[in-house]
Amino acid sequence: MLQSIKISLFFLAIFFSSTMLHAQESAWRILTKVQIKKQYDEEFGIETIIPTFTNEIRAMEGKEITIGGYIFPTADKRDQSHLMFSMYPISNCFFCGKAGPETAMQVFMADNKKVRYTEDKVYVKGKLQLSEHDPSGLIYTLINAQLIDQ
Repeated sequence: MLQSIKISLFFLAIFFSSTMLHAQESAWRILTKVQIKKQYDEEFGIETIIPTFTNEIRAMEGKEITIGGYIFPTADKRDQSHLMFSMYPISNCFFCGKAGPETAMQVFMADNKKVRYTEDKVYVKGKLQLSEHDPSGLIYTLINAQLIDQ
C-alpha cells in the first residue's frame, strides 16, 4: 500500500512539473503572437514600434504569469532588481538585434529583491503589464516578480 502511494505521488509530481513547465513555455508562445508595426517618431527622432495585442495577450494583462527566460546584465550590475529578460540567450536576443521586441520584457522584482546574474535559464512569476504607447520602453513588463526555483 505504501509503495503504491509513493508511486502515485511520484507520477503526480512529474505531472505537475510538466504542467508547470508547459505553462511557463506557453506564455512566450502567446506573447509572441503580437503584431508589430514600425513607425517614425518625430519627438524621439527614431523609428519606434507600435504593438497590436491579440485578445489572448490582452486576457493575460494584470494576471500573474510564470515564464522562463534569460537575464541580461544592465550597466555591469551583477545583482539587480530591475531585469532585462529574454526568451532567448544573449546570442539570439532582441537587445542584440537577432529577435523581435515580442521576445523581451523588463522585470521588476517584488520588494526590490536583488537577483544574481546567470547565463542559465531562470523562471520568474509576476503580474504582466502591456505597453502600447511608450516608444521608449519594452512592450511587456512583469511587476512584483519572484524568482522560481526549478
